Amino acid sequence: MAKYQGRTVKLNKPFRTTGERKKFGVYVRDRSTGNVKKVRFGDPNMKIKKSNPARQKSFLARHGAILKKVRGQKTLAPVYWALKSWRKGFNV
Repeated sequence: MAKYQGRTVKLNKPFRTTGERKKFGVYVRDRSTGNVKKVRFGDPNMKIKKSNPARQKSFLARHGAILKKVRGQKTLAPVYWALKSWRKGFNV
């Protein structure tokens, strides 16, 4: 548990956002500053169809290269959480 803008929030637990510009959000602690940041990811107008193996393979191949380019703390990058959401066992 951590504080974000005066509220107590769970860290590294993705949640669905409503009425915002992104579909999901997650609170992450920045290791360099110690502050809690909100990372938003996902297009609200698209569906995650991870049950289709061809779509899943294609998505992971496209975005895996982007994650390799991220410098610093990977969990602060939206692509990290997008990739995680396409893996099995991710429920929001």
